[in-house]
Amino acid sequence: MAQQSRVTVPSPGCLAAITVPIVAVLIAASVLMVMHYRQERANERNKAEALERTADLAHSYARDMVVALVAPNGFPGQEVVRGIAERHDGRLLSYARSEDSLTTTVRFFGEYEDTNMFGVSHSRAYHCYSIVLRKGAEGAPQAKTSPLEECNVI
Repeated sequence: MAQQSRVTVPSPGCLAAITVPIVAVLIAASVLMVMHYRQERANERNKAEALERTADLAHSYARDMVVALVAPNGFPGQEVVRGIAERHDGRLLSYARSEDSLTTTVRFFGEYEDTNMFGVSHSRAYHCYSIVLRKGAEGAPQAKTSPLEECNVI
């Protein structure tokens, strides 16, 4: 007897039973990837806004320092400077006073919402600034605020 080879074609219902779950998984994966991408962009935007707020805090701190410098006692002491920094959500990292200038390094914090698939958490972004106060030629105080690349002073 000769052996016959038979090719069977799956029924349309069987093909659908195999294809539908695969397509559903691909759609679900695509939706999750898009959601993740959008969350990451929103988190980056929120962090950038928080860092912008730190710049505003640094300038506000510098204005308050100029007001403190107008006081007849000259440059404010370290505890006064620390208090001004804390009022502006900052942390005084260094204080260097000379006869004609006062240089401080302050880390300012900005809070933002960090979203992931499991919920929302509150995070803190920070940036450090160097603030130099000098008395000008006419005795008027001047402040120069400069962002620092790294906060390696602790």
